[in-house]
Amino acid sequence: MPQSHSGPATKVPRNPFDAVLGLGSNIGDRVGNIEDAIARLTADGVIKLVARSRYYRTAPWGVTDQDWFVNACIAVKADVSARELLARCQAVENGMARVRTQRWGPRNIDVDVLTFRDQKIVEPDLVVPHPRIAERAFVLVPLKDVAPDIRIDGASIDEMLSRLDASDVQPLAGA
Repeated sequence: MPQSHSGPATKVPRNPFDAVLGLGSNIGDRVGNIEDAIARLTADGVIKLVARSRYYRTAPWGVTDQDWFVNACIAVKADVSARELLARCQAVENGMARVRTQRWGPRNIDVDVLTFRDQKIVEPDLVVPHPRIAERAFVLVPLKDVAPDIRIDGASIDEMLSRLDASDVQPLAGA
């Protein structure tokens, strides 16, 4: 059974990690789903957990007539390419039986590559930094937990958050 992360977020300075992944769930045991995804991502040791955020209860984005989410971020070391990291994230989603029926719709797990080293990648199915990161408080708040000094396209997390309403991103009590 996965253990919940109830302590404070683990913060690290910018370069001891290769990537930051965003995780979210709004079906079933949301925290358990995220814990399961982290365990699957790190099981073979290729992806190593460096830091993790707290869990946050967040309003749905895009499609708003669905259950609220639990979101988190993890910073990882990964001696793989961005494309291989994405493939591993998608394999975890598929292994957890994620069903993609509606864009931004309900999901038991979502694992996104938010940043990868200091690279900018624009390919049909991989854009890094994540193209909507500056629009999503539910990503930026947990991202600040693990990488408070990161800058994305020249902007700090605080600068990006100042343009958003983050009132619906709340630390999850008891998780």
